[in-house]
Amino acid sequence: MNIRSLTRGDGVVIGAAVLLFIASFLDLYSVDGAPDSLDLPSLWASGPVLLGVVLAGIIGAALVVVAHGLPQAPKVAGLDLGQFGVAFTVFAAWSALGNIFDPAGGADNFGGSGDGPDAGAGLILALVATLVMAAAAVATPLVPALKGALLPAARPAAPQPYGAQPPGGYGYPGAQQPASFGGQPQPGQPGQPGQPFPGGQPQPGQPAQPPAGDFSPFWFAVPVPRPLFPEDGSPTPIAELAPGTWYLAVEQRGPSLVAQTQDGRRGVLQDTSGIQRG
Repeated sequence: MNIRSLTRGDGVVIGAAVLLFIASFLDLYSVDGAPDSLDLPSLWASGPVLLGVVLAGIIGAALVVVAHGLPQAPKVAGLDLGQFGVAFTVFAAWSALGNIFDPAGGADNFGGSGDGPDAGAGLILALVATLVMAAAAVATPLVPALKGALLPAARPAAPQPYGAQPPGGYGYPGAQQPASFGGQPQPGQPGQPGQPFPGGQPQPGQPAQPPAGDFSPFWFAVPVPRPLFPEDGSPTPIAELAPGTWYLAVEQRGPSLVAQTQDGRRGVLQDTSGIQRG
């Protein structure tokens, strides 16, 4: 799980889940005129509130965050894990709203006072937390401000010339030391005579490839998670590029880039807006 692929919306969901957990230890309801010595129950004392509000909200938040942190979200019954998480958060907010109107589960004559108890601080706080959580989970794919990366992408340790490789150990696997794509290849590096270059540079004696606008391979990072599609044009993504990780652009195809992941997979990045060059 890559935490750099989480968005600002995921940060709001996490914060709301923490607030919901804190609210679960506060009073479920309050009674006017009750003595201070009266020990009022917390949200954990009510089964419907515990299952329908507290656990449903926390489970929903966990599913949303995990789905966004994985390179490719698993599917359950044909639906993404994140979609299940959104449904859980909406259900938790709906359940919290219902319990606000009946915090004691139908105890209209609590303690013989003739008036039913009011919603306690814990239940009110839980309603606020679940509403914020559900709103963030639903709005994150729609609102650009929430789609931004929660953690900024780490930059190379030192300024690199355009098209240069980031320091070894960060970015393309197997890189031992910085090497410029335009400079002399290092021994054992891709581009050495007799070894194929990731960008498909022609070797002596091989037919030259058609020029692609003097394109030079370069390293880049994406600002938000973006799908990588197969080169044959299939609509099903083969991977998801995550913020905070450097990828190698090996070819330009119109507005799209052919990118190579750390495990050697190649695909087409259709949305290249806002990418950070290494």
